[in-house]
Amino acid sequence: MDGSPDFKEACQKLFDQYVDCYRRAVAAACSLVFAPDAELFSPYGAPAIGRSAIAETHSEWVLEGGENKQIRVLSAGCDGNLGWCVARFSEGTDESGSSVNVLARQADGSWLIKLCSLNES
Repeated sequence: MDGSPDFKEACQKLFDQYVDCYRRAVAAACSLVFAPDAELFSPYGAPAIGRSAIAETHSEWVLEGGENKQIRVLSAGCDGNLGWCVARFSEGTDESGSSVNVLARQADGSWLIKLCSLNES
């Protein structure tokens, strides 16, 4: 298992891209950090299976504002073409929590989220 700083940094860059899209309220772009067949589980709504459903879920979420959204990767590791990370998220003082994520390496070497489970604080 590789807990290298490089993989943790790759995860953080992926979440930075996501946060940028979220802050700009571009739901379709938020979904692009997820694999086409990804699964998103959240206490804030029904499960979203597939990138289209994840984009639809985000279209509702970004309407609530997200200019203060932050995500910080706490720990990460990978083995071959699968990886995981635990991240802390917050949106101002109202919502915060953690997420457990499984990532899959793509053919081009990049990483996308395959499974995400959000948990409230």
